[in-house]
Amino acid sequence: MKIKEIVSALEQFAPLPLQDGFDNAGLQVGLTEVEATGALLCLDVTEAVIDEAIASGCNLVISHHPLIFKGYKSITGRDYVERCILKAIKNDIVIYAAHTNLDNAKGGVNYKIAEKIGLKRLRPLEPKVNSLTKLVTFVPEAQADSIRKALFEAGCGCIGGYDSCSYNVKGEGTFRAKEGARPFCGSVGKTHVESEVRIETILPTFRQTEAVRALLAAHPYEEPAFDLYPLRNDWIQAGAGLIGELEEPEDELGFLNRIKNTFEVGCLRHNKLTGRQIRTVALCGGAGGFLLPLAIRTKADVYITGEIKYHDYFGHEGEILMVEIGHYESEQYTKEIFYSIIRNLFPNFALRLSEINTNPIKYL
Repeated sequence: MKIKEIVSALEQFAPLPLQDGFDNAGLQVGLTEVEATGALLCLDVTEAVIDEAIASGCNLVISHHPLIFKGYKSITGRDYVERCILKAIKNDIVIYAAHTNLDNAKGGVNYKIAEKIGLKRLRPLEPKVNSLTKLVTFVPEAQADSIRKALFEAGCGCIGGYDSCSYNVKGEGTFRAKEGARPFCGSVGKTHVESEVRIETILPTFRQTEAVRALLAAHPYEEPAFDLYPLRNDWIQAGAGLIGELEEPEDELGFLNRIKNTFEVGCLRHNKLTGRQIRTVALCGGAGGFLLPLAIRTKADVYITGEIKYHDYFGHEGEILMVEIGHYESEQYTKEIFYSIIRNLFPNFALRLSEINTNPIKYL
């Protein structure tokens, strides 16, 4: 099996267009056409992690955090990033990262955190916006089912917990084929009336090229008609953060102790306890302080994230319980997501969870 097959599986689950503008997810180092000998799954790429990959015979390192964020004018080994790049190239190791695309994907990092906490009825805290397109096309009635099938297989028709979604209206289409045309129905030079179905369906904008290609390949007409409309709807299947509910409410202190134990937090930080009951939980892995205002507006009882700025703690005691568990601690289970994606598709492929704690923060 080639490394590109594993990369394809990861990007089907967490497409690169889902990443935030500042990010650099995707292939970091190496060539994906080579045969994969094994994959080491980690949160961060360090020199010790590269050494672990070499020792375990893995030529693929899959990380949550990208090794490379900025451009380099030279690679001389002056910092740990450059040394990792040099060591990876020297040992034919490929480095791949799934970062904010995995944060924003359904079933991604925040869903794993919610699973550990035991949350139900999940939805994105900040759904993606301006990310959806409506595709409309017109097809003969007899071919409508096959066209819908082709569009759905290309990623169209997913709304929330539903797939294969479309709206269909029967009508009549007219056309006249000119000289040189090869009409699917009708005759050259004569106006033809065809019973057609207008099919409307929705798709992520980044899948537009794939969907149009599938439509053109499946459509019987020589010159298919179709329209693409940008939508302003929230895309509730992708976005930053997550909000959900506990099956039963918990008292503040008991909830905090459970979170501390679940995520093995060396020092859990929070604002003042007020005696509230915890039922609705908002969360975001990593540096999620930017979503605090949204968590408050959604009336969540608690907001859990990896990092919160000092001044953000002021003034919210009566609105929400704020909980900071550490960047590494909040995302440490990301390796389990990588493992599940790859193991489900390639059950016999060699996978290894890194045993190295890459958290640069220590607790005294």
